[in-house]
Amino acid sequence: MWTNSGLDSPPLKSGTYSEHMSVESLPLLKRRLARIERRHKPASVSPRHAPTGHDGLDRALGGGLLRGRVHELQVADPGEAGSGAGFAGVLAQRLGGELLWLREEAAERGMGRLHAAGLVEIGFDPAHLILGVLPDPAAVLRCAADAIRCPALGAVVIELWGDPRPLDLTATRRLALAAEGSGVTALLLRVAGHEAPSAAQTRIAIAPAPSIALPANAPGHPAWRIELLRQRGRPDGGAWRVEWDRANGTLREQEHDGETISGAVVPLSADRSAGALNTG
Repeated sequence: MWTNSGLDSPPLKSGTYSEHMSVESLPLLKRRLARIERRHKPASVSPRHAPTGHDGLDRALGGGLLRGRVHELQVADPGEAGSGAGFAGVLAQRLGGELLWLREEAAERGMGRLHAAGLVEIGFDPAHLILGVLPDPAAVLRCAADAIRCPALGAVVIELWGDPRPLDLTATRRLALAAEGSGVTALLLRVAGHEAPSAAQTRIAIAPAPSIALPANAPGHPAWRIELLRQRGRPDGGAWRVEWDRANGTLREQEHDGETISGAVVPLSADRSAGALNTG
């Protein structure tokens, strides 16, 4: 149990995948996406924003997560990757539709695998997840740029560790143009990387927060400390302590005895480890 993130079943876990999760190599992934696109029927125009349910965050974002853009999610401490994966899963759940998750073989071997039960815990159906495991960061970014152009997808998570050389301003511009053209939202999940020039719409720092036990000492809701570090075309700033409301499928301010506790949030700086924020 990952008590810091409040997840009984973390989204990243050593072990085997659920039978409902599809793990694809690049050739299989391309064929799978082609089949999905052939079956795709254009739906009514989706709202421009996907609300998270958290009033403060949605106000700061102008109504919620802007669709058809790249959003960068930063996790400073590699030991908190599961918490970052959980938050990416929450945003993907709010965006809706099919989710493609791309990651490197090195992360797959050494950092833990995506765990279906952890995704279920945050309200995401693993049956709507396609997992692509690729040999290196360059392959992840190439595949992402192609996949984002598939309008049948709801979101693409691009998970990268450290500061891979192929992840530069040109690469993020390529992702941003593809997202704007298709309306598919890209969640660039960066673990243990440094801030760098980027064409992302937003940059959000994520760190785990202690969950608060429910009555009868039942496991509490998954909780995070988040900070909006930057966004294009709107004011930066804002830090919150949020939790996942399982019953309603939304984010909300974390409360204790009926009082919000977001005042305990300490803003992240570029050179400070997110692990320093963990108070429990």
